[in-house]
Amino acid sequence: MEFEHIGVERDGPFATITMNRPNRRNALSEAHMRELIDGFTRVGGSDAAGIILAGAGPVFSAGHDFADVAKADLQTARRLLLTCTELMNLIQSVPQPVIARVHGLATAAGCQLVAACDLAVAAESAAFAAPGGKGGWFCHTPMVAIARNVGRKRAAELALTGDAITARQALDWGLVNAVVPDAELDDAVLALLTRATRGSRESKGIGKTTLYAQLDLGQADAYRLAVEVMAATSQTDAAREGIAAFLEKRPPSWPE
Repeated sequence: MEFEHIGVERDGPFATITMNRPNRRNALSEAHMRELIDGFTRVGGSDAAGIILAGAGPVFSAGHDFADVAKADLQTARRLLLTCTELMNLIQSVPQPVIARVHGLATAAGCQLVAACDLAVAAESAAFAAPGGKGGWFCHTPMVAIARNVGRKRAAELALTGDAITARQALDWGLVNAVVPDAELDDAVLALLTRATRGSRESKGIGKTTLYAQLDLGQADAYRLAVEVMAATSQTDAAREGIAAFLEKRPPSWPE
């Protein structure tokens, strides 16, 4: 795959999508976001079992590219934000588990990317912020994803103060799954993604879709959805094989 702003590599069952604008701190220009959308769409439609989202250079991502925003009229600004929203929703709609490999800073829409990924592992040197709260352009859209990870009071602190939090705070607040020494980041990302991609790919893809769907519902509606999906998937070849393997005390042989 040939891109200007990202790299896409396949290593065994996993694909890595790397933001590759280190001279712009991986800022999310419209062209960059369009390439990320293209990359996730292509990998999402492939037989890859999992996806790693990484950033080249000293930081993960500094968020929106202010060079774009500074000259944007209302219509252009809305298009930039809608493109960013399309990207965030796409990350959660591809069937594969997506894990963020976070180093350096992840700020504003860069922090939003971390929050949108299914999983995230951070280096000890990483830091996270929604800095609009101490500037003139509040981080409205980043906080949609961030608040759904960290809860109301901590979301308000991030949004209103604009202060950065450490990787350890991000772990405590629920923004990332693990924090490791910088030298161990790649190994930790691979280990978690390997565990997250065990089992039937078909089952996991349905599971990811339903997980996000029920999280946006009240409890009664969430149970109604989950019951119907779980009942329907009990009839799939993957479910039957998994249950048979458990009862027969043997390794499963997945049908896909």
